Amino acid sequence: MSNTNTIFGWVLFSGIVGLGLTSVSSKYFGADHPSDHGEPGYVIDVADSGGAAAAGPSLAELLATGDAAAGAASFAKCQACHTIDQGGAAGIGPNLFGVVGTTIGHHAPGFAYSSDLAGHGGDWTYENLDHWLTSPRAFAAGTKMSFPGLSDAQERANVILYLRSMGGGPDLPAVEAAPAAEEGAEAPAEGEADAAAEAPAEEAAPAA
Repeated sequence: MSNTNTIFGWVLFSGIVGLGLTSVSSKYFGADHPSDHGEPGYVIDVADSGGAAAAGPSLAELLATGDAAAGAASFAKCQACHTIDQGGAAGIGPNLFGVVGTTIGHHAPGFAYSSDLAGHGGDWTYENLDHWLTSPRAFAAGTKMSFPGLSDAQERANVILYLRSMGGGPDLPAVEAAPAAEEGAEAPAEGEADAAAEAPAEEAAPAA
């Protein structure tokens, strides 16, 4: 009986030792794979892509290079609701002759503008016209105008130029000058440029 107990004890002891070794080895060899435990194995450094894509031309630049004739073609989309000839009658929307630079929601006398547009405040500046043409409902949520807007920035600028050609408007916004050269790029010291110009050219090395 004692021999049986001894054998059983050794078997049990061997099992405990084996279990312990298995646990230790799994921790050792699994240390490089923490992802097995639900955590990221390692961090991948990704180079910054530079953020959002560079902005396109400014409104001033688009107006400076725009085409009022192209704007007249785009305005055909608006003629179902608007007239633009001087003294023209209002239709579903107000007559737009001379609208550029006037008070928002008060340009056409007697026209029933929505309260949101009439109470918006400000004038039809080039910036406000651009915002309006992008999305009338984003500009004045309660507007009666159902037109969804023009997504193309150059097309909006062309339409604005056409509106300006029909009755005038303020001067176009100035295009900002390109930034000056980086500081630190110093000009050559006085006399250095002359010395460099006067220095004789080196003689060509004789051919081998």
